[in-house]
Amino acid sequence: MKKSIFVLSASVLSIVTIASSQAQQKPETKTTGIESTIIKKDSNQDTIKNPAQAKTVGGAQMLPTNDIVQNASQSKNLTTLVTAIQGAGLVDSLKAAGPFTVFAPTNEAFTKLPEGILDNLKKPDNKEKLAEVVSNHIVAGKFTSRDLALAVARSNGNATLTTVEGDKILVSINAEKNLQITDSKGNIALVTMFDVEQSNGIVHVINNVLLPQE
Repeated sequence: MKKSIFVLSASVLSIVTIASSQAQQKPETKTTGIESTIIKKDSNQDTIKNPAQAKTVGGAQMLPTNDIVQNASQSKNLTTLVTAIQGAGLVDSLKAAGPFTVFAPTNEAFTKLPEGILDNLKKPDNKEKLAEVVSNHIVAGKFTSRDLALAVARSNGNATLTTVEGDKILVSINAEKNLQITDSKGNIALVTMFDVEQSNGIVHVINNVLLPQE
C-alpha cells in the first residue's frame, strides 16, 4: 500500500472541513432520502457508547471496538474482500490506527466483475495488482455519510476523494437520493449500508467493485 494511506488528502480535508463548518451555522431541517439518514449528528457517538446498537453486516454484528479487518472477517457478505485484503498483504495496514474510510464491496459485487478478472487477481504473481484494487476502496481519514453528502452539496454535485492507491473517485447523489461512488473508469457503486463504525475508521458497504485506472 502506498505511503498516502497515512496521509489525508488536503483537498478532501478542506472540502469536508468547509462543508462541516458551514453546516454547523445552519439549523437542521427535515429532509428525505439520504439526507434524512445523515443529518443525525450524534448517532455515531451513540453507537460507540452502546455496542448493542452496532450495525449488522452479513449476519454479524460490527462492533465499533473492533478494527476494520476484525469486523469484516466476521461478515459472511465480505469474505471475498477479506480474502483480497489477505492476498494483497494489507491486513496490517488496515489494522493500523488510521483512521480510514473503506468502501467495502460485497461478495456479490465481486461476482459482477468480468469473467476471469477475480481469478487472475488471486494469482500470486498478481499480488501488486490485487493490492492496487483493494487500495482503491480505501481513503485516508474518516468520512461519515453526513460528511460525504455535505461535500457533495458544496461541490456542485460531485465531491472528489483520493484513494490510497492515488486514484480519484467521485461521490455524488443520484436521482433516487442514493449515495454513489464512481471510479476513474466510470464504474458506479451504490452505497447500500452507511456508517459502519470501526475502532480505526468507518466502512460503507457498496454493491460494485471500484477499479483503479491502469
